[in-house]
Amino acid sequence: MFRLRSLLSLGLLVAGSRLPHIRAQHNTCHAGLIWWEPQRLSSGGCGDHGEHGGEVYISQEEAQALDEELFNEYQFSVDQLMELAGLNCATAIGKAYPPMSMSKKPPTVLVICGPGNNGGDGLFCARHLKLFGYQPTIYYPKRPNKSLFTALVTQCQKMDIPFLGEMSQEPMLIDELYELVVDAIFGFSFKSDVWESFLSILSVMSGLTVPILSIYIPSGWDVEKGNAGGIPPDLLISLTAPKKSATQFTGRYHYLGCHFVPPALEKKYQLNLPLYPDTECVFCLQ
Repeated sequence: MFRLRSLLSLGLLVAGSRLPHIRAQHNTCHAGLIWWEPQRLSSGGCGDHGEHGGEVYISQEEAQALDEELFNEYQFSVDQLMELAGLNCATAIGKAYPPMSMSKKPPTVLVICGPGNNGGDGLFCARHLKLFGYQPTIYYPKRPNKSLFTALVTQCQKMDIPFLGEMSQEPMLIDELYELVVDAIFGFSFKSDVWESFLSILSVMSGLTVPILSIYIPSGWDVEKGNAGGIPPDLLISLTAPKKSATQFTGRYHYLGCHFVPPALEKKYQLNLPLYPDTECVFCLQ
């Protein structure tokens, strides 16, 4: 019995001596950074997260055709693609601006949603951000009278995500209240001039100093030509494939979320999508 206790004690001592080493391995990545730290290199890139040989930038017409095939040929539903888009966006935000690296606990995020599917992506994104440890607040001034969007609003409300009745017109006030702003106003399908009701919102956003994160393309930009004088996002999350306007993006982080694209569709449109490492759902292009 005495010998057994001695052996058990020795085993515990050996195991205990290995714990710091195990913890050190768990809390580091291949680049030698703490797992929650942003991948911010001196070049402005985000590290080696996989392999890619030059991404393809697609036009508005190609983007719409891709979506049509996903809906019609592959039988994806609108809410299914929105869920994937929202998860991809929240994941990219979590990688570029991890909660533990932010000054507020939890980090405050303003999600500005437009009246279309891009706004739906923003609602899904807000829900995932809440689960990821952020405190999102939603501004949703023009809500479509459709059951899908009504359900998304209910989901957010049930998760105690507040909705603003009005948004401040003072950029400095928004800078004080929020650490990040998500631009989910207009996507790549938007063709008309910016609606009058959103002109003031875009004007306020142009005066912000906190990072802006745009979904698909920055709102107000031409899908193919971009807009150097428009909203200057710090992070752009391209979905399915980067749009041609993304070549004008000058922010720090450009993520691509397309791990859901069927291989046959990628081959048909010659998208040259990156090889995602392991189970990653977003890829850092810049």
